[in-house]
Parts: sequence; C-alpha cells; structure tokens
Amino acid sequence: MPRKGLLTALGVAALPLAAGALGLRVRPAPFPPYPEAEPALGTVPLPEGLPAPVARFYRRLYGERVPVITSAVVTGRAKLRLGGLVFPARFRFTHAVGRGYRHDLEVTLFGRPVVRLRERYVDGTSRLELPFGVVEGPKVDQAANLGGWAEAVWFPALFITDPRVRWEAVDEATALLVVPFGGLEERFVARFHPETGLLHLLEAMRYKGAADAAKTLWLCEALVWEALAGRTVLTKSALTWFGDGAPWARWQVEEVVYNVDVRASLWGERATRRGR
Repeated sequence: MPRKGLLTALGVAALPLAAGALGLRVRPAPFPPYPEAEPALGTVPLPEGLPAPVARFYRRLYGERVPVITSAVVTGRAKLRLGGLVFPARFRFTHAVGRGYRHDLEVTLFGRPVVRLRERYVDGTSRLELPFGVVEGPKVDQAANLGGWAEAVWFPALFITDPRVRWEAVDEATALLVVPFGGLEERFVARFHPETGLLHLLEAMRYKGAADAAKTLWLCEALVWEALAGRTVLTKSALTWFGDGAPWARWQVEEVVYNVDVRASLWGERATRRGR
C-alpha cells in the first residue's frame, strides 16, 4: 500500500489533531472474528535441497511436513507513522495466496475510523481506493506484487508449496527468495536469526509511489514469532523505507484463518458462483 497515498488522505483528516492529539492514543477495537471456521490443513513433505538457513527455518516452524495453504485472512491492529504523527489503525488482509489479495484498513482517531482504505491486487493489477480517488499504474502494480509476497511471512508455507517460487543459497544466515511478477521475477534478500533460525528480515527494491522514477530499498522486519491458535505465527512486524530511519508501519496480528473461501472478497459474488 503506497505511503504517499496515505499521506494525502490523512492530510485532510489530520487538520483537527491539534485539539484531539489524545485521540491518537486510543486503540481501535479489532475487526470482529472471521466468521468462517478453518478446515483441516493438508500437508506435503519438506523438500530436500533447500539452502541451510531456509531448511532450518521450516523445520523450526513446521517440522518435516509443510501445510498447504490456499487462502489466508489476517486480522489485527497497527500503528502508522505518517506526516510526523503515529496513527492507530485496524486491518484485515485477505489473500488468495499467490494469486491476489484485498486490504481493508481503517485509520482511527479516538477509536473511530477517520480514513478507510481499500486495496485490491488481482490478476496482476492493483487498485488502491482512497478518499480522494483511485491510485493505479504499472509502478503501483510492482509495489503491490512485492507487498503481497512479503505478506506471505504470515503463511510462509507458500514459499515452499508454490512452484513459481524458489530459494537460492547465499550463506549460513542469508538466502535469496525469488518470486514471480507477471512474466518477470523479483528477488528478496531473506535474513535469518543466527540463534533462533527464524526469519527476521526481508529486503527488496520497491516503488514508493506511482510517479517515482526509481525504486527504494524496502525493509520488512519480523519482530516477534509466537503461538497463535496453536501454531507459530509472525505476530509483530514492521515496514521501513531505507533512509527514513524508523518504520512507517507496525503490524500486530491477532487472528489468522487459513483455507477459507475468499473468492467473493477478491473477485465478487459472481466468482463464487462460477467456482473460480
């Protein structure tokens, strides 16, 4: 989700903040629990030949069998640093994993939404709906594609089960993660914690906005892995643009539901009826 669009949207909403700065300290209520129950997950064997830190990470997370995840609904709350202020927010990110996603994000003041943002990335095209208009374009698509693959840290089995994805060895604590972008490929540098073996950083070159002439180094930091609903999940993470000096987004995940039907959220009710 491009930060520049958020800054423009919040520029209007933030006008009365001098009188309501306390409202920035109020956490919003989370979105309601996702209504559909998660089915049992199938598994596949952890493949051989993975780079050493990658194999160690997956054995730590899953053991010798990796779940097959086809969709994910990730819900939580966030803090967004925009225009020098830190805004509370709540989010629900819905993924048809490896195919597309939908972002629903509400920025709040005194716990109430002041800006609602919706972004869809489907069939290789991104559409970001903001209060002042719609943001689209090839550079937005590149950013959205990288963003979707980075969010797979919440369901990292995808990096094993999707045949379009591959890992390349670098050293004992680093590997390259290669993901598709249309007919092209993009690369993340993945860094693993030398003691825990868990993934702790993804780095990639990404466009900040639709009009940017050059890409900027984008850092996705995995801060806390912990048990959630009986499995180990990345619950706290942060996003930083190189040169900013501090994260612009901090995510706290509170619910993850896998392999539920998300077709209507991404493609509409007709897709559900067609069995897309």
